[in-house]
Amino acid sequence: MAIGNRVCAAVVAFVALATVATASRADNGSMTLTIYKGGWIIGASGGGGTLYFRGRRYSVSVGGVDYGLVFGGSKSVLHGIVRNIEHPTDVEGVYAAAGAGVAVVEGVRAIVLTNQKGAILELRGHQYGLIANADLSGLAISLD
Repeated sequence: MAIGNRVCAAVVAFVALATVATASRADNGSMTLTIYKGGWIIGASGGGGTLYFRGRRYSVSVGGVDYGLVFGGSKSVLHGIVRNIEHPTDVEGVYAAAGAGVAVVEGVRAIVLTNQKGAILELRGHQYGLIANADLSGLAISLD
């Protein structure tokens, strides 16, 4: 019984150390994005922004396609946290989302997205324009 407890304790300690080691490599940053979106059934979005990571600034470009119920046009200005990145290039990739919203002159927008590298974007801000949407979207982010 004592050997079983020791093995169990060793496994728990190993898993805890592996988790701490992995978590210590990943870091957080912040991001500001300005995204323009417009469409009629099928929509498109594009824009840019800045990633702030480990004391440096990186310009990013944003582009995407929306499909579903999309009518109108808008501008979203979003700010937030980027989690689980080791390098600035970890934010690059495709982010998929399903969403719905309405903006008449001004609305509030909040999104949480994850890419294939495990980067998590938690962004919120304001949406300006006249748009109604209930759609599936794909958003691609790349470093300039």
